Amino acid sequence: MENKLPHFSDIENAYVRICNLINKTPVLKSSTINSFFKNDFYFKCENFQKVGAFKFRGASNAVSLLSQEHLKNGVATHSSGNHAAALALAASSKGAKSYIVMPNNSPQIKKNAVKDYGAEIIFCEPTLKAREETLNEIVNKTGATFIHPYNNFNIICGQGTCAMEFLKEIPDLDYLFVPLGGGGLLSGSLISAKAINPKIKVIGCEPAGANDAYLSLKSGKFVASEKPKTIADGLLTSLGTITYEIIMNNIDDIFTASEGNIILAMRTIWERMKIIVEPSSAVPLACIIENFKNVEHKKIGIIISGGNVDLSKLPF
Repeated sequence: MENKLPHFSDIENAYVRICNLINKTPVLKSSTINSFFKNDFYFKCENFQKVGAFKFRGASNAVSLLSQEHLKNGVATHSSGNHAAALALAASSKGAKSYIVMPNNSPQIKKNAVKDYGAEIIFCEPTLKAREETLNEIVNKTGATFIHPYNNFNIICGQGTCAMEFLKEIPDLDYLFVPLGGGGLLSGSLISAKAINPKIKVIGCEPAGANDAYLSLKSGKFVASEKPKTIADGLLTSLGTITYEIIMNNIDDIFTASEGNIILAMRTIWERMKIIVEPSSAVPLACIIENFKNVEHKKIGIIISGGNVDLSKLPF
């Protein structure tokens, strides 16, 4: 499966597989936000998903497809938080062990969640090299099955069920704005959204301080994420080989947003919608604030990717 690209039928099959394991998350609206932007916004709230993020969709699909032989030594991954928690919960539900390599600067709330779901955490320095080297040591030592946080066929299929669910409920969206880090959610969203509504425009949304995918799109070649700096801790990683191909071949555009606008968008959602969202989830609205001027009377979908934020360290 390493080089195979998912089709919409693969996402439909994933949904059948996991629909009784995941939450069907709500789509919310805000009259205040609609009035301010003069557009009709729909927010797909994956902050109400199990583990508080969309990542449980992909993890539950990937773990469900593992044989008992592959599960007997557990599963392993590297993640700053949400995929770690999702994989830990998915593994524990199958009676399997999980080994999670986490950067030592991961948010405390995410460290706590991973531990609470029964995972064994191994901390490392906050670089991709350190994450991958530490993971390799764990896999070699334990024989655990590695499940990549985003560059994985089954993970992408699971993540794609979010946009599928969204577009089945609101099929005539003009735009879909999706947070973009490693690209698993955006890849799956592109496949689902374009299959259900070929006219829809899908926009990837990155922090300006972690804009590797934006640079990749504009330059026409892969640009790695190097020393990213943003409060959107879920969007720090580079695209993978699979996600890069899907995104570059199907995306309509990639927008970026400043830290100031990410904080503004996060606060706006908290105050106006009364829901908890993490900084990564606010990036799409921040990108709209910064880039989407003089566009009115459109139906705009936004995926709220998660709500795992340290309440003692709010940026506003």
